[in-house]
Amino acid sequence: MKNLVAGLVPKRFRKDKTIIPVVRLAGTIMASGSPGRRNLNLASAAPALEKAFSMKQAPCVAISLNSPGGSPVQSRLIYQRIRALAEEKQKKVLIFVEDVAASGGYMIALAGDEIFVDPTSIVGSIGVVSGGFGFTEMIGKIGVERRVYTSGENKVMLDPFQPEKEKDVEFLKGLQNEIHQVFIQMVKDRRGAKLADDPDLFSGLFWSGNGGVERGLVDGIGDMRATLKSRYGDKVELKLVTGPTNFLGRKLPGVVAGGFNGAEIAAGFASGLAETAEERALWGRYGL
Repeated sequence: MKNLVAGLVPKRFRKDKTIIPVVRLAGTIMASGSPGRRNLNLASAAPALEKAFSMKQAPCVAISLNSPGGSPVQSRLIYQRIRALAEEKQKKVLIFVEDVAASGGYMIALAGDEIFVDPTSIVGSIGVVSGGFGFTEMIGKIGVERRVYTSGENKVMLDPFQPEKEKDVEFLKGLQNEIHQVFIQMVKDRRGAKLADDPDLFSGLFWSGNGGVERGLVDGIGDMRATLKSRYGDKVELKLVTGPTNFLGRKLPGVVAGGFNGAEIAAGFASGLAETAEERALWGRYGL
């Protein structure tokens, strides 16, 4: 009789299995996304995270992570949201790295109570980088005159159309060092005694999954399904949790009030090209 009654209960309500919510965080970390491409940021990640942590019966939340980094601000915001939800809902967080969790991607990984990798994953790159181009000779060759008017002597600091100034570079490096120290402290706070005594740990170098285990940056080698089954039994069921979607099942982009004029479309296209170049550079740094 008991089996008969159990068979009448909808599958999702049966208690003979353990459902683990899975959130996938993938992509370069940028504050905004371009049409046709969705970057990783707090706005894009928050809805799925909120849904995953709201599943009361789940003993943990599993996060599949694949990011070469990007904005340190967005990386830290995502990290903080994960930790806040974990503490509020009293749930353990398990991070599973796919291809790469480097720089800002590794900062997000620190939100995990445990971090697992593939032997061929790339992890680390604990540092800060800024990049740009200089066009001082080019504009002269093509007959362009640069005209800039400011009310502050530092308003055109690091302008790519003006010669680089040593004091500007020193100022930028000072900012980078401040951000780097915040990153380093996050690693020490989250990984603690697990970290190896390696002078290169915070130098910006990155390692394979095995190298990450040796240095204490991650906890072990393991894929999501096998690891969760070993912890919660063969009847564990992984449930992918996503953010809002439209009727075609595609993720909804950010909502913008009003329409777009020609200038906005052109500006968006140019911005998209720049973001694509930056995105390819971030992935390319790790051979991906």
